Amino acid sequence: MNSEFIEALEQIQKDKGINKDILIDALEAALISSYKRNFGTSQNVRVSINRENGEVHVYSQKNVVDTVEDELLDISLEDAKAINPKYEIDDVIESEVTPKNFGRIAAQTAKQVVVQRIREAERDVVYDQFINRESDIITGSVSRTAKGIVYISLGKTEAVLAPSEQMPTEQYNHGDRIKCYIFEVKRTTKGPQIALSRTHPGLIKRLFELEVPEIHDGIVEIKSISREAGSRTKIAVTSTDANVDPVGACVGPKGGRVQIIVDELKGEKIDIIKYSEDPIEYITSALSPAKVINVDIDEELKTAKVIVPDYQLSLAIGKEGQNARLAAKLTGWKIDIKAESQAK
Repeated sequence: MNSEFIEALEQIQKDKGINKDILIDALEAALISSYKRNFGTSQNVRVSINRENGEVHVYSQKNVVDTVEDELLDISLEDAKAINPKYEIDDVIESEVTPKNFGRIAAQTAKQVVVQRIREAERDVVYDQFINRESDIITGSVSRTAKGIVYISLGKTEAVLAPSEQMPTEQYNHGDRIKCYIFEVKRTTKGPQIALSRTHPGLIKRLFELEVPEIHDGIVEIKSISREAGSRTKIAVTSTDANVDPVGACVGPKGGRVQIIVDELKGEKIDIIKYSEDPIEYITSALSPAKVINVDIDEELKTAKVIVPDYQLSLAIGKEGQNARLAAKLTGWKIDIKAESQAK
């Protein structure tokens, strides 16, 4: 290798942001393995690359010991002092053993190391870019599907929308642009893996934060979300300003804000209710749109017995129990619903 190699590393440092010294350190470590593999030796060696002209030198290393157990690794104190009287026990003696044709091996190894490091650096850039966006929304386009998995193009990388994170009511076609929730970013041997979701409650939260300025500004707060993706969501909101109606802020003028979110979720119904510290009031609101006559709670068991008019029973329970199930999940209370005639 020569000074042109050093210039190439400096250009990589400039273009890719990979420190030249880090590349040289990695190359020196890789050349130790290359030397041992190509020259069939188990001796300890050190490889040094000149930072200015790119020259490569290999040095064998031997430990100064009282008793030599392996001549490839050890040298006696007597023999060491014959080389230099200053040597003592535990010192390391180096001697150059650079093979004549080692430059060719070094060049091949350098190419492999540099390519690998550039690949790793690019993966690190992608990881750093997306690890800070966990729990956020991102827009991408459907690039392909395989074995039920939908791959979403995010520019320089692809993310994964697993079957369990796909909405049952949606079809994902090549080129479709969709908003997804980033719920996990992790390092793997093949680079960063970005896991997306269309079913996560966090998607609802972030969509409302994007569409409702009062939530973004902290005036309206989302207290709880319960969701059955593709079908129905209940969201409880409260306001830190008595003059701001949290439900009205989320619904928006003529229902415009919530409609944008419903459209993004392909028609998923969204019930927005006002949060209350009073569990009776909160449970009553959570069962909306059903009307409630009475709520009897057991705070110790955190259970609630709810009485509704007979004609409201099916509405309160919901199709296949969905309304009651979502209300229970939203409030954190176990809810038992009975018709007025049953209660009497």
